[in-house]
Amino acid sequence: MRPDAAGRGVAPGAASARQGVRIGPVGLAWRPRVFGMTIGAVVVALLLVVLGVAIGSTWITPGVVIRSLLGLESGPDAFIVTTLRLPRVLTGALVGLTLAVAGALTQTFTRNPLGTPDIIGVTSGASVGAVAAVVLGGGSASISALVLGGGIPVAATVGALVAAAVVYGLGWRGGVQSYRLVLVGIGVSATLDAMTSYLLVRAQITQATAASQWLVGSLSSTSWSAFWPLLLVAAVAVPIALATSAALGIGQLGDEVAVGVGLGIQRHRLLVIALAVVLTAAAVAAAGPVGFVAFVVPQVALRLAGTNRPPLLLSAALGAVLVLGADLLARSAFPWQVPVGIVTTVIGAPYLIWLLVRHRKEMSR
Repeated sequence: MRPDAAGRGVAPGAASARQGVRIGPVGLAWRPRVFGMTIGAVVVALLLVVLGVAIGSTWITPGVVIRSLLGLESGPDAFIVTTLRLPRVLTGALVGLTLAVAGALTQTFTRNPLGTPDIIGVTSGASVGAVAAVVLGGGSASISALVLGGGIPVAATVGALVAAAVVYGLGWRGGVQSYRLVLVGIGVSATLDAMTSYLLVRAQITQATAASQWLVGSLSSTSWSAFWPLLLVAAVAVPIALATSAALGIGQLGDEVAVGVGLGIQRHRLLVIALAVVLTAAAVAAAGPVGFVAFVVPQVALRLAGTNRPPLLLSAALGAVLVLGADLLARSAFPWQVPVGIVTTVIGAPYLIWLLVRHRKEMSR
C-alpha cells in the first residue's frame, strides 16, 4: 500500500485503473480501457461511413469518396457522394449516437438494463406525435415534406415529453423504483402503440403507407433537411449529458448516499429524463423508431468497458457503428432495400430474450 495525496492507503495499480485530466477548474476522469475501446469504435464508425457512401447501385471507390468529402472531386461521382448518399449515412450515424446515449442515460438512471426509451414509453410517445402530424396535419403525406416544415420534430418531441411525464408520474411513490418505472412504461407503451394503430386506421391510404414505412425505422428518405436538426440537438444535448457523468456515478450508489454528498436527486433525475427525451425524439423525428439501439448498445458498452454503468462516449460510438452497419447490411445483403429498423430489431430482440432468461435464472438462485 502507498499513501495518496490525502494520506489514504492505495493499492498498487489502483491509480492506473482510473486516471484523470484537469483543465482549469474542470476535472475529467477516464479509464485507459474505456478510452481505447472508444477510439477503436470511432475508427470503425468512420470506416463504415466511407463504405456506406461507397456501396450502392453504383460502386464508388473509397479514394473517390474521400476526395469528394474533401472537395477535391467533381462530376457525377461527387454529386452521388455529397448529395445522395452522405446525408443518409451521416443521419444514420447520428441516429445511432443519440439513441445510444439516451439509452445509457435511462439505464443508468433507473439502474435497470430494461429502463430504455423503447421500454418506458418515450419512443412510443414520440411515434404517436409524429404519426399524428402525418395523419392529422392535413398536409402532404411525404415524410420529407413534413420534416422540412418542422411538423414531425415538434410533434415527436411533444409526444415523448408527455409520455415521459405520464410514466414518471405514475411510477412515483415517494421515489422512483426502477422495476415499477419499467412496468408502468410497458403499460404506457402498449396504450400509445394502440393509439398509433388507431391513427393509422383513420388515415387515408397514402398517409397510412407513408407513416407505416416510417414507423419501422427507415433512412431511405433522409436528406440534409433531416440531418441538420438532429445534429443541432446532438451538439447541445450530448455535451450536457457528458457533464452529468459524475452525478450519474453518484446516483448508482443509492439515494441516501447521493443526498449525503449534496446531489439534488430530483433535479438531476429531471435533467436526465429531459436529455433522454430530447435525444430520442430527435432521432425518431429523423428516421423513425429504430428499435433496440437504445437497449442493446449501452449493455454492449458496459461489458466491453468492464465498468459499473454504461460509458456515454463508448455507447455513442457503438451506437453509430450499429446503425451504420445495420443500414449497410440492409442495403447490400438483400435484393431489395430493407428498413434499418428491421435489421436492428432482428439483432436486438434475441439479446432481450437472453437478458430476461439470464435475469430469471439469477432471481431463482
